[in-house]
Amino acid sequence: MGTVTSLDTVANLKPIARDRLTLIEPEFESIQQLPVGQVGTVLEIYEGASPSYLIEFADLEGREYAMAVLTPDEVLPLHYELPMAS
Repeated sequence: MGTVTSLDTVANLKPIARDRLTLIEPEFESIQQLPVGQVGTVLEIYEGASPSYLIEFADLEGREYAMAVLTPDEVLPLHYELPMAS
């Protein structure tokens, strides 16, 4: 899966239920879950026996609408460039 670092762009691999979300914008209060494939940014990495990530989800204008703590099996790191073999 690869290493996830702070400020990485990720997508969620599983739906995120409403009770796991912190909704920021009032217009999104009706969300029941975030569907698979929503793009977010890693804000914090919580290390330990059960590592997890605080992910911020924002719209195309950069307005944050939700945050969630996700586990490594729930996120896919996204890459804009192809890593070159050395």
